[in-house]
Amino acid sequence: MAKLIINNEAKKSTIAPEIYGHFSEHLGRCIYEGLYVGENSDIPNVNGMRTDVVEALKEMKIPVLRWPGGCFADEYHWMDGIGPKENRKKMINTHWGGVVEDNSFGTHEFFELCRQLGCKTYVNGNLGSGTVREMSEWVEYITFNGVSPMADLRKANGHEAPWTIDYFGVGNENWGCGGNMRPEHYADEYRRYQTYVRNYAGNQPIQKVCCGPNVDDYEWTKKVMETCFDHCEPRFHGLMDGLSLHYYTLPETEDNWDIKGSATDFTEDIFYQTLKRSFFMEELINRHGAIMDQYDPDKNIGLIVDEWGIWSDVEPGTNPGFLYQQNTMRDALVAGITLNIFNKHSDRVKMACIAQLINVLQSVMLTDGEKMIKTPTYYVFHMMRHHQGASLLGSELVGSGTVGKDKNELPKVIESVSEDADGVITVTLTNNSLEASEEIEISLTADSTSYNVKEARFIAGAMNAHNTFDQPEVVEEKDFDAFEKDADGIKVTIPACSVVTLRLAK
Repeated sequence: MAKLIINNEAKKSTIAPEIYGHFSEHLGRCIYEGLYVGENSDIPNVNGMRTDVVEALKEMKIPVLRWPGGCFADEYHWMDGIGPKENRKKMINTHWGGVVEDNSFGTHEFFELCRQLGCKTYVNGNLGSGTVREMSEWVEYITFNGVSPMADLRKANGHEAPWTIDYFGVGNENWGCGGNMRPEHYADEYRRYQTYVRNYAGNQPIQKVCCGPNVDDYEWTKKVMETCFDHCEPRFHGLMDGLSLHYYTLPETEDNWDIKGSATDFTEDIFYQTLKRSFFMEELINRHGAIMDQYDPDKNIGLIVDEWGIWSDVEPGTNPGFLYQQNTMRDALVAGITLNIFNKHSDRVKMACIAQLINVLQSVMLTDGEKMIKTPTYYVFHMMRHHQGASLLGSELVGSGTVGKDKNELPKVIESVSEDADGVITVTLTNNSLEASEEIEISLTADSTSYNVKEARFIAGAMNAHNTFDQPEVVEEKDFDAFEKDADGIKVTIPACSVVTLRLAK
């Protein structure tokens, strides 16, 4: 029997709620049809935002939402998306499907959506094809509470009070679709642009996010950090609050984006290969974090993993530029593994945004007209919401072994543990085996026998089990009862191919 030892005598870093964040881009049916149907739609909505989607996201406790991209951000000009909708400029979405973008969802709509969700805002600015003035005026339009050209324009467009920008990304993927820049050049541009992302008097400070590396480009991290620190006095004060990292799990190939693999039709070998590739996030955080430590040993700058998740082939018959894919128990395990890794590195990882929120890539929901279904990934986020804002506890899993073969070998069970302000301990475990359940004895270093299971939930199923509009409940969150208390602690039996969350309280 494996043993999970939890050190509940010493709290570690706080797990930022924003680690459980999400990403919405003007891509496929994420915004239009997914989040926004318009005020005149027959689909129930409030100010154009789908009621069913908003309510499900609130139940999931969405903490922050990133918008408008993605690659779309560095060709987005915000003034095209304000004012009367019939007058808004239409454009071609060159990155995603070549469709017409009518800009009916813009700044006002985004902040209305976040108001309904009760979540923080993460706005991504256009450094690639925009200007310093354009970015500066957007911040003024959104946040300035006074008399100014942009504040007056906002008021003329129907919103008297300013909004709050919690996070602002200065460019996106500037090593690629955001301008194909060298790290030193981008870092100099970042320094210039962020200067004019103003914190106006009386406002909450905006957290500024610098474009970090693509996957394992450690040289990008080093040169960007080095350039941003050069001739910066006082050292780094207010210049950068976060450095982004993008990493997508490609199921069947590491570098050929034309052959990513099916979302639902895959072998057991590909299943384990996908999980091992998602586990690579551990190495990425460690190695990029070590470089950041050279310049920021106190970890004041957060690592912001604002694009992550499985990227598979699109569903047959759908627009290849819309990136619409199904979502299985394999996705659920990737989500559970990755969120556990983020929790355990919450001293450095301060925010993460899975790609993407709805109808695109590893989404938490899918829609078809008036229908909406929750994916296995949704239930993982819902079960793990209790970690948000809790204190990480040290945990050690002994005797569990591994699954997968050779280069695809990874731990059979991956865990994280936290304690909230009420003293309730949340334990999340993924069983990455397709065949074998796992018996685990949970033992705490202090008062182990005084804790009982307050709540336990899980999802489980075949590796390619997924929900459809005809069968929306093939995979769903259920009560978990395969546990018992004894003199040594709590013994649990975790089903194969599952994610389990237990809540322990005295």
